[in-house]
Amino acid sequence: MLEFEWPWLLLLLAAPLLIKPRNNATTEQKQALRIPFFNQLEAAGLTGKGVTTPQRSKLLKLLQLIAWVSLVVAVSRPQYVGELVEVPLSGRDLMLAVDISPSMKEEDMLLKGYQVTRLDVVKSVVSDFVEQRKGDRVGLILFGSQPYIQSPLSFDTVTVNTLLQEAFLGMAGRATAIGDAITLAVKRLRERPQNSRVLVLLTDGANTAGEIQPEKAAQLAAKENIKIYTIGIGAEQMVKRGFLGSRTVNPSKDLDEDALQQIADTTGGQFFRARNTGELELIYEGINQLEPIEQEVRSYRPTRSYFHWPLALSFLSLIAMILIKLGMPQVQRLLNARSVARKSSHQSTSSTDQVEG
Repeated sequence: MLEFEWPWLLLLLAAPLLIKPRNNATTEQKQALRIPFFNQLEAAGLTGKGVTTPQRSKLLKLLQLIAWVSLVVAVSRPQYVGELVEVPLSGRDLMLAVDISPSMKEEDMLLKGYQVTRLDVVKSVVSDFVEQRKGDRVGLILFGSQPYIQSPLSFDTVTVNTLLQEAFLGMAGRATAIGDAITLAVKRLRERPQNSRVLVLLTDGANTAGEIQPEKAAQLAAKENIKIYTIGIGAEQMVKRGFLGSRTVNPSKDLDEDALQQIADTTGGQFFRARNTGELELIYEGINQLEPIEQEVRSYRPTRSYFHWPLALSFLSLIAMILIKLGMPQVQRLLNARSVARKSSHQSTSSTDQVEG
């Protein structure tokens, strides 16, 4: 929408109506400016008044009107005001820690009717979860033998999702360093506001690597007021076929549920168990309710100024008026006179150089 920053200045459009017209028939004699080179201008034909015709008079009045209106519009600062944009004043700082050790390749879950790996299910469910966290700063930690920051805390949930989809099994090592992953998250969250620090940790195994034990890391997180939600993923039963027939196994036998429960209890969070895709979806929906997105926002409308366009039109109108008043033949003669003067000056300089030579 087009608006004016100072619309009251548009009242100046009526200013010309308040000016009393000048009487052209006056015979009063006044002193005029004396130009020492007037005779030269008169000889060049540059002092004569252009022929005034009704068409030219109307054109001059039209240009005067355009120049004045454009100038007043420019001074009133026209600007385009865009749609209302809301920016969150504050939000939670939510860090996601995802296990990408080789054990996550176990195909014990269904996604849209197909048997897929645990990591594929995590990518699908967590991606939807991240999209719903607009207004929060979301970060991503991937961990195996060691953890690393895949995405720092950011409002850019699209980039976080993209980086999550690019993760692949084993890229962080073949073991599982749960304690180190929590410690890295604490380092990233400890500088954020105390009432908004949240870590969601997902794994399918037990702590088998790293320098810090999960229990010690959980105590450090609790000291920094970081709440941890732990998720253990993996089916409890799976039928495997072999040469000797089928057998039922527990693909999640390595999952340390007691450690994950202790981590959650120490930090005031909760432990969840995801045995299939549906349960994992419900878990993240539950976390959404337990950690609702901040609703306090700041609204603004993006603006773009356009005062330079009417200002340019006003200047062009003034230039056109000057050219019309002078008369195009006189302008051409002026240009020719300047060209002749330059040539004469150049010839005089050349002659002087020859005489000195």
